[in-house]
Amino acid sequence: MPPQSNYAELTGIDIVSVALDCAVCSMKVTDALANRNGVLHGGALMTLADNVAGTLAFINLPADKTNTTIESKTNFLRGVHVGDIVTARCEALQVGRTLMVLQITMTRGDGKTAAVTTQTHMILDWSK
Repeated sequence: MPPQSNYAELTGIDIVSVALDCAVCSMKVTDALANRNGVLHGGALMTLADNVAGTLAFINLPADKTNTTIESKTNFLRGVHVGDIVTARCEALQVGRTLMVLQITMTRGDGKTAAVTTQTHMILDWSK
């Protein structure tokens, strides 16, 4: 597994665990990631979802393939306040030859679901 991107580091995303069937990442909610209401900005939550999904997709691909997110849909259920930690758990619903469908459940420190994201990733030939 290559290191996290600079963007993931900037947002404070940590990889908790990675296996072929599940990846887990976490992110502390800081003032820099909050919206004007003092809760995690929806864009930051979607960044976390995309990062954990990309991590799971990456480890399920052969070395000569790459992927890109072609669709992402998030349901925001609860706010996550500054100081809390949000944990994202990604599982593959489908891994095919050309597409992957991934589901991410993001929970707050109290265990309640903050958001659920479903993503579709297209599998591509890797070229530099």
